Amino acid sequence: MEKRVVFKSTWLPWVLLAPQVAVIAVFFFWPAAQALLQSLQQADAFGTSVEWVGLDNFRALFNDESYLASFQITAVFSLLVATLGISLSLLLAVFADRIVRGTTFYRTLLIWPYAVAPAVAGVLWLFMFAPSIGIVSYALNAIGFQWNHLLDSDHAMALIVAAAVWKQISYNFLFFVAGLQSIPKSLIEAAAIDGARPWRRFWTIQFPLLSPTTFFLLVINVVYAFFETFAIVDASTQGGPGRDTAILVYKVYYDGFKAMDLGGSAAQSVVLMVIVVALTVVQFRFVEKKVNY
Repeated sequence: MEKRVVFKSTWLPWVLLAPQVAVIAVFFFWPAAQALLQSLQQADAFGTSVEWVGLDNFRALFNDESYLASFQITAVFSLLVATLGISLSLLLAVFADRIVRGTTFYRTLLIWPYAVAPAVAGVLWLFMFAPSIGIVSYALNAIGFQWNHLLDSDHAMALIVAAAVWKQISYNFLFFVAGLQSIPKSLIEAAAIDGARPWRRFWTIQFPLLSPTTFFLLVINVVYAFFETFAIVDASTQGGPGRDTAILVYKVYYDGFKAMDLGGSAAQSVVLMVIVVALTVVQFRFVEKKVNY
């Protein structure tokens, strides 16, 4: 039987919802409304003079070649971060789920990166791959691979992708491990008795049962790549070399706080918010159909 909670008071449910509604209104709806308003205005660097310009900020954006290029950069970056992050964490989770001895030790090591702040992760990978003093760049140079993310755009993209994936992989790992542990062992044992090899058991039993977890992490990782990787880019490449790693969220910061184009930056934030919402809707509309609950 389905259990339902019935409130005798009509105002109690609203009181219980009030704190969450207040948090959402103050930290999401209010800033979003402010950004939408500022995107229709043009202000000076000090905010003392404000002029209503309508959609001129949006027209200027889509006539800006550097802004259009940042779309392609962000698409490549988010695709790599989401794909590599989910794939590697799933692989690690499968291996960790099979460990009999020392399970807690290995899982703890894999969870640690999540406790590192994004800016610290960016600096950490920057030091490891620094062309002059980085231990990884030294090893690469020793085998004949000349690494220099300060001059090579592909190297810079690889650096921020690696840092972003490393930072997020622990989060994905936790959910995949929990999902694997929730699968009844009897199903795996029955398939093994029938002669199914480990890869066959994973692909036909475990992975389909992990589809809700995979879909959830896909949405989370796309949002993470679009928004939460700003600190990694700012700490490691600062959008360079040139503007070749300036993803959309970093360009919002650069144009707003360094170039002091407040109206253009607000317009960029509105476009970015619309893109992320649209991607999320598309994922729920089409990708969720392949999820087995």
